[in-house]
Amino acid sequence: MGVVRHVVCAMSGGVDSSVSALLLKRMGYHVTGVFMKNWDSQDEKGVCSSERDCEDAYKVCKMLDMPFHQVSYVKEYWHEVFSNLLREYEKGRTPNPDIMCNKHIKFKHFYQYAVNTLGADAMATGHYARTSQEDEEVFQQKHVPPPRTLFRDRFEIRKPVRLYQGADRLKDQTFFLSQISQDALRHTIFPLAGLTKDFVKKIAAEAGFQHVVKKKESMGICFIGERDFENFILEYIEPKPGNFVSIDDGKIMGQHQGWFTLTLGQRARIGGQVDPWFVVDKDTTTGDVFVGPTTNHPALFRDTLQTDRFHWIPEDPPVELVRTQMMECHFRFNNRMSLTPCTVTLNLDGSVWVMLKEPIRALTPGQFAVLYKGDECLGSGKIIRLGPTKFTLQKGQNCMSCPPKDTNQQHPEPVS
Repeated sequence: MGVVRHVVCAMSGGVDSSVSALLLKRMGYHVTGVFMKNWDSQDEKGVCSSERDCEDAYKVCKMLDMPFHQVSYVKEYWHEVFSNLLREYEKGRTPNPDIMCNKHIKFKHFYQYAVNTLGADAMATGHYARTSQEDEEVFQQKHVPPPRTLFRDRFEIRKPVRLYQGADRLKDQTFFLSQISQDALRHTIFPLAGLTKDFVKKIAAEAGFQHVVKKKESMGICFIGERDFENFILEYIEPKPGNFVSIDDGKIMGQHQGWFTLTLGQRARIGGQVDPWFVVDKDTTTGDVFVGPTTNHPALFRDTLQTDRFHWIPEDPPVELVRTQMMECHFRFNNRMSLTPCTVTLNLDGSVWVMLKEPIRALTPGQFAVLYKGDECLGSGKIIRLGPTKFTLQKGQNCMSCPPKDTNQQHPEPVS
């Protein structure tokens, strides 16, 4: 990449993207701010929250004397993220729309718009993450002499760009970036790479961005907002009533509106029950949702999972994994959980098996298994299959330890 002069910064109307734009300006870039609208929604008062966010983004751009644009990806979001989300729920899985939004919208459509339409040399976002290019000062505005030959060496091997955790480990967002392409990452700047959230807020306050500093930080799935998830999803998927069934004794405990309204590990709202029950498994064939009487029921704990074809951020699997078919690293399937030691096995179809050092609560099909080696985020794969639970293994051990019921019972001869 040559000298980077023009950077398009994704503006959300929040403090992180606002400070990112400010820092880019201070570094001497020509910066253009762009607000993305991905969903048509109104809050309970009938006010479109994206319009408020757009106004806040515009105010920051005006204060920084930056060009400002708006772009709509409502149609693309519906077809490439939300429709997929509904299909996953109907299969009994629990998808992660934030990871898919970054993959399909921000780091595909928005990236192409920034480079191809606005003529940017690079794009920037307010994610708390960093790349190997920040470490190597690729984005420093230094003159790079032109190549001596007209064409690049056809045998030249480009070093892959790697994704690393940001300085603020509590706010690290590499989990949500684990499916983005190598090409988009190569053209992306993360201005907040070396900063903490508290320091970002301090910069924003000193810059006079009071309207974004005091904003409540967005949490959860963007298009649901503060609405009840069950009510929201039933607007798009027909109810499919079924039974809550006790995993311990098979007793029917109550009814639900559809397995897709529930995810593993969550508390089940069962009428007439004083003590809490938790979802431990789902059967999409019968419609039964199995529940356990404690939040740490052994039916919620597993130590093995398989992904679909794994997306490696550097494009190729680590050399160690290719050479030995196994690798020690760390795993998470939820951005807030701590990293867990694991052993990864590479399959011929590109999928991986992940064997955890300790069983984890509520491993969930549809979520993404994100792998780390040190502070590098290697990539992710969607969880498609789970190993047995502690509950199943305990039952198996108990059966094996039981004495035979009747050793003197006559058995028919096997058919030859």
